[in-house]
Amino acid sequence: MSEQAKEQGMPLISWDDFMKVGLYFGTIVKAEFFAEARKPSYKLWIDLGPEIGVKKSSSQIAKQYKTAEELLGKQVLCVVNFPNKQIGPFISEVLTTGADDAEGKTVLVVPEGKLPNGARLY
Repeated sequence: MSEQAKEQGMPLISWDDFMKVGLYFGTIVKAEFFAEARKPSYKLWIDLGPEIGVKKSSSQIAKQYKTAEELLGKQVLCVVNFPNKQIGPFISEVLTTGADDAEGKTVLVVPEGKLPNGARLY
């Protein structure tokens, strides 16, 4: 895999580099359509467990997820150690991870099974 990464121009990283990224699972406890955003987005409030707490995230996922209600209770993977980002009138505190499908719709990264809020990805 490292040869493939080199061919694609990706720098190789160490385990210590990877562990610097705070990847944690949490549960969406509140979601609202983000009408002021330039791209179709939601404002999310994600419970990341007792140590991290509930954090806000702006996520450009409105093409894939048509209603805020379908997001409630969904567990997601977040990067918790990026700096806060001002997006219009909203401050995003964590990055909610996703990937684009073949149609360009962002699909959230979710666990296969139920995890405790605050579980870390290794």
